[in-house]
Amino acid sequence: MAGPSSIAPAIFYQDPMRALDWLQKAFGFELSMLITDAEGRLGHSQVTWGDGYIMVGTEWDDDLRSPASVGGKNTQTVHIRLAPDDGDIDAHCERARAAGAEIIQEPSTQFYGDRTYRCRDPEGHVWTFAQPRVTVTRAEAEAASGLTIQAPDWE
Repeated sequence: MAGPSSIAPAIFYQDPMRALDWLQKAFGFELSMLITDAEGRLGHSQVTWGDGYIMVGTEWDDDLRSPASVGGKNTQTVHIRLAPDDGDIDAHCERARAAGAEIIQEPSTQFYGDRTYRCRDPEGHVWTFAQPRVTVTRAEAEAASGLTIQAPDWE
């Protein structure tokens, strides 16, 4: 199994084999595990990014559905943090757009210093990609946002 990640989300697709191909093409994930049965149906799969991984599965229970099966609704999103040396996040966004992702938030720099964009994949999962751009202190983030931030490790 992939990892040293302590937490790994699992997302479900109507067509997980097509999703695996798309996730690699659009976002640059790497396939790290693929388990199929005798008929070639997906049993389990994992894609990796950096030191993390995501399990990609099929709808195997009435409670585990793709957004495409529930009117496009999402109960969570997936947030991926690009390292500074992972290339330019704006180019990453364009790669996703070219692969058919619906860009629902264009790349923009946030008050906490990350540049982010948000998109929807062909089955409706929402993905956010972020890349650190500017080092911002907690006091600077609070001043820029008007928020009070409780984060003991953020000075």
